[in-house]
Amino acid sequence: MLRDSFGRVATDLRVSLTDKCNLRCTYCMPPEGLDWLPNAQLLSADEIVRLVTIGVERLGITEVRYTGGEPLVRREVVDIVRRTALLRPRPQISITSNGIGLARMAPALAEAGLDRVNVSLDTLDRDHFKRLTHRDRFDDVIAGLRAAHEAGLRPVKVNAVLMRGINEPEAVPLLRYCLEQGYELRFIEQMPLDAQHGWDRASMVTADEILELLSASFDLTPDDLEDRGSAPAERFLVDGGPARVGVIGSVTRPFCGACDRVRLTADGQVRNCLFATEESDLRGAMRAGASDDELAERWLAAVRGKRAGHGIDDPSFLQPARPMSAIGG
Repeated sequence: MLRDSFGRVATDLRVSLTDKCNLRCTYCMPPEGLDWLPNAQLLSADEIVRLVTIGVERLGITEVRYTGGEPLVRREVVDIVRRTALLRPRPQISITSNGIGLARMAPALAEAGLDRVNVSLDTLDRDHFKRLTHRDRFDDVIAGLRAAHEAGLRPVKVNAVLMRGINEPEAVPLLRYCLEQGYELRFIEQMPLDAQHGWDRASMVTADEILELLSASFDLTPDDLEDRGSAPAERFLVDGGPARVGVIGSVTRPFCGACDRVRLTADGQVRNCLFATEESDLRGAMRAGASDDELAERWLAAVRGKRAGHGIDDPSFLQPARPMSAIGG
């Protein structure tokens, strides 16, 4: 198993299929985009499936989430999902997406074996969406959510990041919309993972503030019937349930002690934390002819070195050089 020195076992693998994205969300990257990884440095579809297979069959991975960048811009995404679904034991398979492309691809992804999707949506105002993302694609995201729901990729989860003075007033409208559509909304505290390194804690809307905003319009009670385990979201029943809303307080309510995640970047580097400053290269070893056993041992060694927590509150904290789009959520 992928066990670290603190006894935590990684069973949830996040795999970035690409660092490219077709949006330019202000908390992630500048309007002009970034210098994308050269294609030669990206893992091929066969290399991705090989490493995922090692994770599932040899190292105890039970959940695989494909991320980016935007994973749906990866041409082979449906084939990668299909091949992942053939693994035994079969892992749970999900995708984190901005929703663009889902209207077209949701049926094929569901047929290939995808279990569910997480879609980012920070506003319900088309003009505001364009300002936040620098792209006029709001209708595409809404259509993508609907298509995912109709294709059976449920629960459809919506991820929203609130920013002080920008979209903070949309907390209640976003929850009302998700309740009406049958989606599960999760608010996420903004994290220091932007390419511009402009994150400011003072501009972050905290988990406590999010709950206060929602409680003005809804009756929220902790979902005590569900064991949170290693799940990042604290879940609350809305007006007595069964509908729920989640809040991920990555900064103010860290859940590092129960973390079960490990990440594989689009260029084949193992990261044992979003905020890690070290990586372990599997791509180089694989292309140099390493066996599956050798790759598994490298992976085990990488996870053994995982730190106790992300350390955002530590004076010595350094934001990772890679932005979120290059790490993969």
